Order: sequence, then C-alpha cells, then structure tokens
Amino acid sequence: MKIITENITINKEVLMLTNHRAIYWQRENALILSDIHIGKTAHFRRNGIPMPDDILQKDLERLQHLILHFKPKTLLIVGDLFHAETNVDMTTFKEWLSQFEELKLVLIKGNHDRQSKKLMIDLRIKVEKELNLEPFTLVHEHLKSHSDVFTISGHTHPGVLIKGKGRQKLKLPCYQISKNQIVLPAFSLFTGLNTASQLKDSVCYAFTDESIFKF
Repeated sequence: MKIITENITINKEVLMLTNHRAIYWQRENALILSDIHIGKTAHFRRNGIPMPDDILQKDLERLQHLILHFKPKTLLIVGDLFHAETNVDMTTFKEWLSQFEELKLVLIKGNHDRQSKKLMIDLRIKVEKELNLEPFTLVHEHLKSHSDVFTISGHTHPGVLIKGKGRQKLKLPCYQISKNQIVLPAFSLFTGLNTASQLKDSVCYAFTDESIFKF
C-alpha cells in the first residue's frame, strides 16, 4: 500500500493528510480518522442483504498499514467507529486490535456509536462527547455552537465530482478545509460520497491511490 502525504499548517500546527483517509498529527503522535462503520456489513447480512465478507478486512488492513507506517501512540476517531448493534464484526475488530496492545483509542462519539459501556471497556476505548486538544476541538459533527473554535470532524463523508470530456465523471473522497474546520473523509471504503455539499470558502484535498490534489 502506497502512502502519499500532504502537509498543511493550521493554527501553527502541521497536519499530514494521507491518501488513505486519515490525518497524522506529529505533535500528538496520533492518527485522526472518522466513520469506520464497523458492523455495517454484518448488519446488512443479518437483514438479508448479501455483502462480501472482506469489506471490513480491507478497511482494517489499510488501518494496520497506517499504524505500522506512522507508529502513533493514539487513534483519535471522530465518530462512527461502529455502525449498528453489536454483531460479529465487533469480534473481528477485537481480534485485530490485539496486535496493538500499546495503542490508545479515543472515540469521539458519533450518531451511530450506540454500543454498551461494557463493550467500550472490553475494547480499551475511551469515549468522549468532544475532545479539546489545543488548538483544535474534535467532534463528530461541526455545529453552530462550534463557531468560535476550530474543529476536526467527520459525519458528512465529503467527496468531489470531477467532470471530463464526453460526459465522463469521477468521484473522489476528500478533506474539506475552511477557516474554522476540517471535515475528514469517511475511512471505510463502504460509504457513499457527498459531492453536493461543500463548506463555504473551503478548499478540498481529494486523493487517489497515487496522488493528492488540491481544488
């Protein structure tokens, strides 16, 4: 897996965008990501919708490569680590997580994160409503109440639509960055892309397996 990076500076802090849907923050030695939606495929199968078995495995393999590459001490997950009720995918995640016993996990609770406190303790996950790490506030969704702080959030699964000749269209995930927020792309590959909504006066960093592009 090829890891491409692009450094940006926000409030005098250097953040490293990657082409694999996560940010590395050197000062905190942390990976920041959002919307992994563990349990989504098992939830669909439970409800009679056939889904490939390897969707979660591919997401976890990408995350494993990022952890081995950056060697963070902390994963900061800005919401929707999980998708639905507790199911077999949580067991898969627990087994995968056992290889990183020293890794600290902090979950800023998202609208899909409704699992029990017992499960969070079992997975060694600290849960927060929001997290202030100056100069940033980490939340799942940026709200009007956050207008006086700079937030790093997820929730909206941002993407860009690129139009080419002959009615060709290409959708790419992206980071949306405005004067007071960064919206992360959904980490899971099994998510839609919202190309219709862009922050006011924002720039987008879209990416492929080989490059990062600024729009």
